Amino acid sequence: MSGLDWGVLVGTIAFIVLYGVWKTRKAQHMSGYLRADNTERWWMMGLSIMATQASAITFLSTPGQAFDDGMRFIQFYFGLPLAMVVLSITAIPIYYRLKVFTAYEYLETRFNLKTRSLAALLFLLQRGLSTGITIYAPAIILSAILGWNLTATILFIGVVVTFYTVVGGTKAVSQTQRLQMAVMLGGMLAAAIVVVRLLPENVGFSEAMAVAGTAGKLNLVDLSFNPNDRYNLWSGLIGGFFLSLSYFGTDQSQVGRYLGGETIAQSRLGLLMNGLVKVPMQFLILLVGVLVFVFYQFYAPPLYFNQQQAANVLASSAAPAWQKLESESQVAFQEKKAATLALVQAHQTQDQAGKDQAALKMQQAEEKRKDLRSQAQELVKTYNQDTDLKDTDYVFLTFVTQQLPRGLVGLLLAVVLCAAMGSTASAFNSLASTSVVDVYKRSLRRNASDEHYVRASRWLTVGWGAVSIFFALFASQLENLIQAVNILGSLFYGTVLGIFIAAFYFKRLAGNAVFWAALLTQLLIFLLYYYTAIAYLWYNLIGTVLVVGFAYLLQPMLPKQRLPSPAP
Repeated sequence: MSGLDWGVLVGTIAFIVLYGVWKTRKAQHMSGYLRADNTERWWMMGLSIMATQASAITFLSTPGQAFDDGMRFIQFYFGLPLAMVVLSITAIPIYYRLKVFTAYEYLETRFNLKTRSLAALLFLLQRGLSTGITIYAPAIILSAILGWNLTATILFIGVVVTFYTVVGGTKAVSQTQRLQMAVMLGGMLAAAIVVVRLLPENVGFSEAMAVAGTAGKLNLVDLSFNPNDRYNLWSGLIGGFFLSLSYFGTDQSQVGRYLGGETIAQSRLGLLMNGLVKVPMQFLILLVGVLVFVFYQFYAPPLYFNQQQAANVLASSAAPAWQKLESESQVAFQEKKAATLALVQAHQTQDQAGKDQAALKMQQAEEKRKDLRSQAQELVKTYNQDTDLKDTDYVFLTFVTQQLPRGLVGLLLAVVLCAAMGSTASAFNSLASTSVVDVYKRSLRRNASDEHYVRASRWLTVGWGAVSIFFALFASQLENLIQAVNILGSLFYGTVLGIFIAAFYFKRLAGNAVFWAALLTQLLIFLLYYYTAIAYLWYNLIGTVLVVGFAYLLQPMLPKQRLPSPAP
């Protein structure tokens, strides 16, 4: 990277961290440290909610997902706006009326301590593991592309985020996330504009979309119903709806963002802002990936985007075979480029027959390149032990570092690091608050001072930071990273959501039945994941239904228990 890129990168990160520390240096009591003294405005909460969800994986892996599979991943978010409306009507008033610090406090009021503890522990397990991935993912990709030391990169992200989260708590997370979201959205918009400007002179946005559509990358909506297909309209609307309900309604990393609102109305507006803005934001990120795909139809892409793994093959006895594959790949690329230029010309002259002929040639050339990439993957597998062969997570940063002008490279790297820091800070803060409020204060040290619990929150933030860094240091990549995080969430969210749905809407269910139903459901979800091909989004619906259904079946078999009082 150039000196200008380093200046942009370091200056952006340093300013955000120092600003957050300075603005929140006086947080010394529980309400201020864990709930931001209920001073947050709706737009601040909306940005914080989006920044919490938009991890570095979003900006690294989502463009690669679009590059490889088109725009259909957008369907994952179709159920989100409806979920925001439901939570605004149901969950927020209850949380505010009870003045809770975490979502799980409500479960003891409604059920019993063990059900509250179970939900909190499931959250701590899921969020603790996924936070390691959110640190590991950008670190391994940045280290591979830029030549940075992997361990040092993981430690840098983890330690910096732990530092300002410890100092300022929830308010520090919110203050820094506003700036981080501005950097992230501005950087991705700049990337989209620059990609179009880098296309050949006779290729504009309209022609780029024609090329993408012909290649099948504009597959925004799939109406077919297939429970084994991860991304279609039905899995997005139904499975995505239940995933969003659970994530934004029961996951403390999100609930903690809007518990700090000035009023119920402010928190509702913050959630609704997320519902309205999140889908267009994801559309923009996916569109950048599609535009990068179009760019590589005119300019030769690497045979394999993970250059570090490719270098390992070139340093081995397989170097001649790799070079042969690269040579054949260049021939296939030239054929595809000629067909793509012919498609552009036919599009401009509205020659449908010419478009059909060019599309056929593009498809044939692409099949050749896919076959050559498959052969390259076999070589990579041979000379890179325990590696993930899906290199699409490296597509976007490869494009950034090789094609973008000086200064913008630093900005886009700042986007990745800001996203990593924003989501990780929320996770650390929520892990600490849940550990203190739902475990330490409730079951271990009930009558300590406010200052004691703030100190405990700070130390537990450090502890969870260390756990997540440790996991990140020893983690291995799982599929496409954006999918790995969502799969991990879906394995737990359905069960937790089922507990909350039973609490909110099924007044005759008692705590013992819900507790045992949740344990049984979690076991079955694990079995479904290991032994069936059901798409992971459906686990959110299945888990929710099973918890409620099992609770009704188990309740008559369990000892008689006083029915819970109506929820506030």
